[in-house]
Amino acid sequence: MKRTIWMSLAAAAIMVAATSVGHAEDGIDNAKSDAFDVRMFTKPPGKKAYACFVRRYDPGHLARHPKQKVSAMKLLVTAEIPSDENTTNYSFRLGVKYRHRSGDFDSSGFCSHIVAEDAGNEMRFGCGVDCDGGGIGVALSKDDKSAVIRLERVRIWQNNKPDEEAGDSLVAGADDKIFRLDRIDTRECASLVTDRKELAAIRHR
Repeated sequence: MKRTIWMSLAAAAIMVAATSVGHAEDGIDNAKSDAFDVRMFTKPPGKKAYACFVRRYDPGHLARHPKQKVSAMKLLVTAEIPSDENTTNYSFRLGVKYRHRSGDFDSSGFCSHIVAEDAGNEMRFGCGVDCDGGGIGVALSKDDKSAVIRLERVRIWQNNKPDEEAGDSLVAGADDKIFRLDRIDTRECASLVTDRKELAAIRHR
């Protein structure tokens, strides 16, 4: 059952690759995807690895981008080999604060390697949210110190409301299509984690 769910979410992630013209998984060179993983996680991921990226936009930036809806964003990317498998699964968790709305919003889903043909065959993650929830593309800056997030639409939830009331979407606008987040200590992304064991692991890294 777990594997079936993961495959359906991975398929959704592949669909998200449509946000940047490219091919996903089937045509991926293993050496290139492994090299991308080392860049993302700063080492071969092994059994489990995390990468955390954060951006809090200052008043000057927001003044220059008056149509930007987002005031802060966090991204946690996870690579994990489940105990009953021998392949690596990739997932993301996204935290969003809005400029003119109160509350914390978040999203999550699974990721697959993609090759962005419109960016010189750049390797990225295409990450999707289940049930037609859209998703994000995640690339790295040339120095690997930042993540570049691209989106058209991604389903998000306000985490202090019941599910039936909390659903919303972050939709790309004039200033909300591409976000550059800085790599930071993994503990900065602890607020995105709900599992107690995983939270403890992140806080003690």
